[in-house]
Amino acid sequence: MTEREEREEGERGTVVLPCGDLDATVSFFTGTLGFRIDTVSPADRPSVVELSGHGLHIRLQPGVPGGPGVLRLPAAASRVGDGGDAELTAPNGTRIELIVSGRPLEVPPLRASFAISRAGSDPGWHVGRAGMEYRDLIPDRQGGRFIASHIRIPEGGPVPDYVHFHRIRFQMIFCVKGWVRVVYEDQGPPFVLQRGDCVLQPPRIRHRVLECAPGLEVVEVSCPAEHETRVDHDLALPTMKVDPGRDFGGQRFVRHVASEAPWEGWRHEGFRARDTGIAAATAGLAGARVVQATGEGASSEPAVHQGEFQFLFVLNGGCRLDREGHQDARLNAGDAVVVPAGISHALATCSADLEFLEIRLPGNQAVADV
Repeated sequence: MTEREEREEGERGTVVLPCGDLDATVSFFTGTLGFRIDTVSPADRPSVVELSGHGLHIRLQPGVPGGPGVLRLPAAASRVGDGGDAELTAPNGTRIELIVSGRPLEVPPLRASFAISRAGSDPGWHVGRAGMEYRDLIPDRQGGRFIASHIRIPEGGPVPDYVHFHRIRFQMIFCVKGWVRVVYEDQGPPFVLQRGDCVLQPPRIRHRVLECAPGLEVVEVSCPAEHETRVDHDLALPTMKVDPGRDFGGQRFVRHVASEAPWEGWRHEGFRARDTGIAAATAGLAGARVVQATGEGASSEPAVHQGEFQFLFVLNGGCRLDREGHQDARLNAGDAVVVPAGISHALATCSADLEFLEIRLPGNQAVADV
């Protein structure tokens, strides 16, 4: 027996669905849904029929226990109609949910709010994907539009990750502590992200976390808050192709290396900033900078922005954030703040070692002194 014949004879994962009228159910799956018949047995009086289609293998078998089940199948918008997703019912009772394929990414409307997350008083860490530990930096998630996660891996070594990608509008990773080795689609061999480095992960770029130092910490900011992480079982990284300028949904991959980036003036005296290049790579959708105080006691003038999102994460040192005439408690390393549009705010009494990450959407939003 050849290798191909062995594969054909071998067992495969199959969904078993009960049915009463086998002929009517087969006709529905083949005619209405476009499945194809793979096996029929026995030939003289069929009682079991196996079909395949839409990436599924189905076994229709009268008399098996259990409910009729639910199948979710992709469908063209023209077939589903203007009402969006639709549902059909097979003769055996199986519900068929037709999901519009290729639909645009859904980004919830912004519910802007002022939010402070403090490192010492948050609900705590929880284990998420690939064994990583997460801390939520925006508990209200601005109505589901944004999520910011403080992520850590206490023990170093290989990370049980896999090649995957995200359906997102915006996503970046900033290394807060330690180092992590990662690899990205069409971006060459694996590389190490160290403290102060960051990457822009454009929509659908395949990537994988390989290994990290003990105590690795990163900050991940994404839009929308809830988005799919999909595994790519077929692509091996690194790819043979290297294309640093490749377009991924209107964005380019960015690897910002802190040690190679120049410092420039910030929009307030007493501070300097290091641009990450994300504004240019996203055509102004988003921007990110690392900002430092240039001396003890630095303060900024009160200002307002009219953008969609402004997020600060304190990397080192401390400061006070004043808003609308109120003095908020001092911010220290690990604290995060979201300042909505139209809210007057200023930094005050900054420590000489203050350093923070600033992320803004849009990347070129105007800030006006008040």
